Amino acid sequence: MSETATHEVTLLVRRDCPACDAAAAEIDGVCSEMGVSWSTSDVDADAELRAEYGDRVPVILVDGVEHGFWKVEPQRLRAALAR
Repeated sequence: MSETATHEVTLLVRRDCPACDAAAAEIDGVCSEMGVSWSTSDVDADAELRAEYGDRVPVILVDGVEHGFWKVEPQRLRAALAR
């Protein structure tokens, strides 16, 4: 792997969300492939997150900036993590 910047990927989710589960599986695959760690955060556990993102979960954040929502676009995520 070439020398790349370290990125932080966060998936905003909520409990009992099949779309969130699917997004987590996709993100895990891409991040594992690229050697990037990632985490999840429950929007319902934080009033500010719920107000901002509650109607759009799952939401993908890359380095704290919204990258996408509802569906993971693997090629687009790879491109963002390769920068």
